[in-house]
Amino acid sequence: MTGDECANEVAAAPAAAAGGDAAAGGGSEGEALFSAKACVACHSVDNKVVGPALKEVAAKYAGDADHIIASIKNGSSGNWGPIPMPPNAVNDEEAAALAEWILSLN
Repeated sequence: MTGDECANEVAAAPAAAAGGDAAAGGGSEGEALFSAKACVACHSVDNKVVGPALKEVAAKYAGDADHIIASIKNGSSGNWGPIPMPPNAVNDEEAAALAEWILSLN
């Protein structure tokens, strides 16, 4: 999948989230943001989709919330293969809540 295909998945994420996702249905602020933001287009909690499973992210970056926050806000490339993660439209508090929730999955 190319970067353009990933961008198309991100653009379609709000529709996917509106239809419901396994992460939907309550829980922490981070979990709610995961379902509401574009994260669900490329990630799931347990399985690789376009990007890595969030449990894998939690294990790889255990205790390094700042790295996860920076990746969420600024995007990243080369950490999990050739497909880049685009920057996400989140504020500082949302990025921190997402990172805290992701790390709690470890």
